[in-house]
Amino acid sequence: MNISPGLVADSVVISHNPSDPGDVLIELYGCSPETVTRAVQRAARAQTAWLAVGAAARSAALHRVGDALEAAHEELTGLLVREVGKPLMEAREELTRAVAIWRYYAQLPQDAPRAVHEPTSGPGLLLTRRRPRGVAGLITSWQFPLAAPSWKAAPALAAGNTVVVKPAPEATACALRLAEILKGVLPPDVLQVAPGGPEIGATLVSLADVVSFAGSPAVGTAVVCAAASRGVPVQTEMSGHSAAVVLPDANVTRAATDIAAAIAGYAGQKHTTTKRVIAVESVLPKLREALRQAFHTLSARDPNRADAVCGPVISKAARDRVIHARDSALASGAHVLAGAPRGGWKQTPGWYIDPILLENVPGDHALNHAGICGPVAVLSRAASFDEAIRAANSGRWGVVSSLHTSDLETALSAVDRLNTEMVRVNAPTTGVEFLLPFEREKEPGRVREKDRATMEFYTSTRTVSLLPTTSA
Repeated sequence: MNISPGLVADSVVISHNPSDPGDVLIELYGCSPETVTRAVQRAARAQTAWLAVGAAARSAALHRVGDALEAAHEELTGLLVREVGKPLMEAREELTRAVAIWRYYAQLPQDAPRAVHEPTSGPGLLLTRRRPRGVAGLITSWQFPLAAPSWKAAPALAAGNTVVVKPAPEATACALRLAEILKGVLPPDVLQVAPGGPEIGATLVSLADVVSFAGSPAVGTAVVCAAASRGVPVQTEMSGHSAAVVLPDANVTRAATDIAAAIAGYAGQKHTTTKRVIAVESVLPKLREALRQAFHTLSARDPNRADAVCGPVISKAARDRVIHARDSALASGAHVLAGAPRGGWKQTPGWYIDPILLENVPGDHALNHAGICGPVAVLSRAASFDEAIRAANSGRWGVVSSLHTSDLETALSAVDRLNTEMVRVNAPTTGVEFLLPFEREKEPGRVREKDRATMEFYTSTRTVSLLPTTSA
């Protein structure tokens, strides 16, 4: 597969099938900075016309995008499974979500926030209107190759911006196929894809009028600094180190099932994956046994299987990081409570490793302070509810907390005390509703995506005074 001219030979993008690394989906030269510059220039020219067509036309176009993705549902599901190893059921769910996102934001162009006020003195009107920022630079991760570009691009386009998407190299085939499908239903240059590595992302950040980023903390922090130096609005979605808190009155079997699935699902590679399990001491014996049982059915397997929960990790390097983290914890005195034993992984061509739950991990070990992108988590004890809350709040990248309890008063208390952007009671940490806010307060460039407030990020407010002329 090729893209337009302006390519550079030292920026090769290769995407492998993580289930069968010898299966190369795509190999191409990435964009050069000059190509990205021209793409942003085309987007800027297209933005004027895209805004001028009006709210009804933009709404209709976004509805057509949803229809086009739905029509390609089976093809795109297969592409998700093949390129990023997403289990079949999750791939289908991602496509369904992507379609719903486009249709949801298709309703909003004609419902943009605005207000009319009476002047404080004299006749006339005061109006507030929202105006698109221009060209949105969207840097997306590989975890959700179709849903992530959708929940960034759909509100940006609905508000009247145009977008240039820089996908993660591991998800390049998905991004280019998405662009091909959208090319048939959107005007030229309204949505463009710029494949490549870090240099391409940096160029896009240096040119766009508004930036939305998803990826690693190190890169995300650099993106925030670069955008801030230009006075450009920026939001980031970075790592996750989410905790599940289990209290003595919890339904232990249900809690263990939810927690194990949130550790193993998509090979532990979501930002909402459970990385820490914190149990009040008295419930530990029952919880340990329940977790062992829950992990029995979650071994890594071919993501094409209908019963697959944990497929391969995205790369050999990712698998090596999980193995290194596990082995260094074991060398420090930890032990495997459930999942993959020391040194073992599936002897297949793919990058598979079974989910791992470790106990007695030393407090200063990295697994207690930073999430590893893979199916590995730590079980620890707390003497009381208060101590469990403090432990859950200690995570640098706490995105979601789950609390397992049968007491409503305790649940309501925890909701106010847990310092994460989402709190899920008697539910796994994984799972985000795009209709509701997802505001990450611990990150630079706070992200607030997946609800109507996203429209505000992609627009700026204008206040207009309409006053009558005075008679001569």
